[in-house]
Amino acid sequence: MKILLLGGSSFLGRAYAAEALARGHKVTTFNRGRSAADLPGVEAVRGDRDSAGDLARLVDGRSWDAVVDTSAQQPAQAALSARLLRERAGHYTFVSSVHAFADWPARAVDEDSALHPCPADTPPDQPPGSTLKAGCERAVLAGFGARRTLVLNSGLLVGPYEFGGRLPWWLERMARGGRVLAPGDPQRTMQVIDVRDFARFGLDLLTAGTPGRFVTTAPPGWLRFREWLETCREVAGAADTELSWIPDGPLLAEGPDQVGAWTELPLWAPDLPELAGAWLADTSRAEAAGLRCRPFAETARDTWEWLRTRGPAEDTDAEGRKGRPGAAVRQGIEPAKEQRLLAAFG
Repeated sequence: MKILLLGGSSFLGRAYAAEALARGHKVTTFNRGRSAADLPGVEAVRGDRDSAGDLARLVDGRSWDAVVDTSAQQPAQAALSARLLRERAGHYTFVSSVHAFADWPARAVDEDSALHPCPADTPPDQPPGSTLKAGCERAVLAGFGARRTLVLNSGLLVGPYEFGGRLPWWLERMARGGRVLAPGDPQRTMQVIDVRDFARFGLDLLTAGTPGRFVTTAPPGWLRFREWLETCREVAGAADTELSWIPDGPLLAEGPDQVGAWTELPLWAPDLPELAGAWLADTSRAEAAGLRCRPFAETARDTWEWLRTRGPAEDTDAEGRKGRPGAAVRQGIEPAKEQRLLAAFG
């Protein structure tokens, strides 16, 4: 097949490109060339997806069997690409997020859950926010139609080439050794999916021409937070690292050492009503369609091997921009603050 990747060079886009090339597909990537190098073997077309002129140049003389859009963050972006590509491609995969559901993360969600009320014609350059993915979905469906559109509502993606620093942060923290603040309930379950498993499942559906919507992440209860941290410690070879578990309460208490849920200690989802459904997304439809998730230990090992060869990371988002408000920058608690909390409660 001939496949166009809108993005295609970093993290999820890269995973799609690698899997598609391995299957023998012809891959075109369209990006600005700023965030990462394109994989050898793709046809790389440079341009800005916000530019109608750049997109017109992309489609001039080209057509594809399918499009995979991993990069749209604004409904106006999705609307423009869908409008210009609907006569040039047969199928459109839009990678959305569980953030598009109005009830997430407070409640469990599935494919029939209500979306945020963000319209397809939302003006461009909106402040980053969860509602925008819902508008992107509506824009793609308006442009391509339901029979040619596949929407994948992604859960938390991890794995090699991850930007933003969730799994990388925990691996590197374990490697530094000493006492590590382990937050909350060690038995709390998690849903994280290897980016390569996501891309493999997405391409299976794409090549079959499957339309519809799939919540795409690991099944509920697939992993516990203790296993997450202990695996990171083992993979990083940090035998002298000690996990010191501190309950949610002291970490959430008001004061200068209050800890931000989810980001300051990456993926920590304390027992709060507004996070009650964070790890309860229903994946039964995706599992029935063939979604399979590799053991977390394999993901952690491969990510650690990539980290050892990558070198120091910069605080950038998926498009390589520094300091943009709302960007997926590296996360993690300041060492001095961690040590104060350990001394007080650990």
